[in-house]
Amino acid sequence: MDRLTAMQVFAEVAQLGNFTAAGDKLDMSRPMVTRYVEELEQWLGVRLLQRSTRKVTLTDAGLACLARCRQMLELADEVRADASQRDGQVRGLLRVAASTSFGLAVLGDAVAEFSERHPQLRVDLQLGDRAVNLIEERIDLAIRITNEPDPGLVGRRLCDCRSLLVAASPAYLARHGAPAAPEDLERHRCLSYSNFGRSEWKLTRGGEERRARVAGNISANEASALLSAAIAGAGVAMQPSYLAAPHVSRGELVALLPDWQPMVLGIHALYPSRRLVPLALRSLLDFLVDRFGGPLAPWDIPTALAGRTA
Repeated sequence: MDRLTAMQVFAEVAQLGNFTAAGDKLDMSRPMVTRYVEELEQWLGVRLLQRSTRKVTLTDAGLACLARCRQMLELADEVRADASQRDGQVRGLLRVAASTSFGLAVLGDAVAEFSERHPQLRVDLQLGDRAVNLIEERIDLAIRITNEPDPGLVGRRLCDCRSLLVAASPAYLARHGAPAAPEDLERHRCLSYSNFGRSEWKLTRGGEERRARVAGNISANEASALLSAAIAGAGVAMQPSYLAAPHVSRGELVALLPDWQPMVLGIHALYPSRRLVPLALRSLLDFLVDRFGGPLAPWDIPTALAGRTA
């Protein structure tokens, strides 16, 4: 039995709670996943998992074993990383996590260009809108948009994430008019994020700050869905410029209140440890800083021009 592979299989089953899902992620049949777990249990002489028709749960022995398996897998990754650095070649596997909207709008193209430069490297993009645990899920790099990055992680700020104040379709504005001041937003249909209990948009102009409590009949937990609703004329949405800029440039969306600026967030590249950073990860970090760094992110340049004419 390949015990390292068995540990990896067991860790994935424990993480996903499902043999089939673990097999799909590892590109392995369900019977093979079952075999690896059973052989690991036989080797250890303990039952690691309780199986039922609906779910898989860890036994007490399985919980203790899982922590050790993750340590072994991390050590194996470090050994591979150390070996790969010695010949100066960027190779291996990088697991990168990001939000769905940023991954689709920006990161996918960047990773494609990076991969073209390093054909021996594989990149596995994990897109979603929950904050993944980098250690438990064996993520090498997470791209997060926040002003409060996890203090337990090592980070590099790539660039600012600006938002268009609000964006609305020309059809919507023809029916409802355009807001002239932040407080006017309270009379509009505003498309909000459902993971925030109360939708309050804070806008600043110079040293002045205004807050608008907004409401509407559509909310979503993902920015791209609200963008689509705004383009369809459903209301006003506050959008990151990396999503909205192309639509403003094409006239599908109109930038509103151009003198007022929503909060600027940071786009951070976060990774678990400074110790023995693989060459592939260092190379990707340098590439992302070079691609996105500067006074304005690449996607903000057309946004700034569009805002002055809205």
